[in-house]
Amino acid sequence: MCTSIIEIARAEGMAKRGDDWFPLSQAVVAYDHARHAPLGDVITLDFINADLDPGARAGIELTLDTAKELRAALDRAITAAEFEEAEVRGKGAVLSLVQGHSAKTPPEFWTPRSPRAGVSLAPGLAAEPRPVHARE
Repeated sequence: MCTSIIEIARAEGMAKRGDDWFPLSQAVVAYDHARHAPLGDVITLDFINADLDPGARAGIELTLDTAKELRAALDRAITAAEFEEAEVRGKGAVLSLVQGHSAKTPPEFWTPRSPRAGVSLAPGLAAEPRPVHARE
């Protein structure tokens, strides 16, 4: 039975098919039965360019657990990138931090003030500051 769970987002970037790269226009996230992976239901990611031929697609089928781990990794990378843009490169991105923490504190130490704090911590990151690794 199809789930009809589909989310479509605008995508800006590049994807690779064979030896060639193509620009993206959309990302489609769905939950349905696998078409290619020998699995049951999967999260499917399709990165496409609707203006190109149907082969302008990079598709991925992931288990739900793998998709959750990917989401957590994306959250951590985005948080670190926001820190990089705001502090290291000085582009003025606004970060919401817990009282007592400054924007000079690396992202591994951030704690959100509320669900709307603007900084989303992935599962597995501590609610209290803790060293994760030494920074150069």
